[in-house]
Amino acid sequence: MRSVLWNSLVSVAAAAALVPAVASAQGARSPGYLYDSQGGIVKAVGAGVCVRTSQWTPAVAVAECDPDLVKKPAPPVKKAPPPPAKKAPPPKKKKPAMLNITQKIELQGMAFNKAEMTADNTKELDKFLASLKKATKARGPVEIGAVVVTGHTDRIGSLAYNQKLSERRAVVVKDYLVSHGVDQKLIFWEGKGPKQPIPVTKFCDNKMKRKQLIECLSPNRRVTVEVVGRALNLKPKPKAKPAAKKKPAAKR
Repeated sequence: MRSVLWNSLVSVAAAAALVPAVASAQGARSPGYLYDSQGGIVKAVGAGVCVRTSQWTPAVAVAECDPDLVKKPAPPVKKAPPPPAKKAPPPKKKKPAMLNITQKIELQGMAFNKAEMTADNTKELDKFLASLKKATKARGPVEIGAVVVTGHTDRIGSLAYNQKLSERRAVVVKDYLVSHGVDQKLIFWEGKGPKQPIPVTKFCDNKMKRKQLIECLSPNRRVTVEVVGRALNLKPKPKAKPAAKKKPAAKR
């Protein structure tokens, strides 16, 4: 009788020491732990330790009770952000179309036996230089690349004398160009003497009186200025012609 009562008391004490606690969500149960009627793992009062069964092994451990024995899920692999999209390089600027320019002027009618420009020669040369700096509808201002200055004489006098006179005339014009802003390094000058007469002067007869002959040969007493350079092409591009519409084929 005493043993039965003793066993009953032991059972009651053991039951009192175990308080059910819902500690996990409803789901698959591990055979290694004791569960209450609500499906939660039973834990010892005060200690918070899960009550294991005789079937418990490390293989059936759950993270709620034995977190050190359960493999933690691998952290999610962070995907590397996609590389930034490459910006398209800015379109290359098209080089402006340039025109090759050649401009020429003849400063005729210089005084006989002198290396001087007349007033008319100076006006003509100033106007010529201004036209190079000014844009037109077809081109921009001319960028000078080279200037060729050539002196000439009439046929009166010796060849050697006229050669030197033609050179002096070329130098006079060259110096004038430099004084008006033309780079001296771009100027090439020479004298041709009477070797390149103006065609119309072939009718000047040597039988004329000297004063008449000098006047007749006046166009040959000159300096030629030729400028070679380039300028921006300002001509508008021609519009593309619309494609001709095909006529419908005639019905047979």
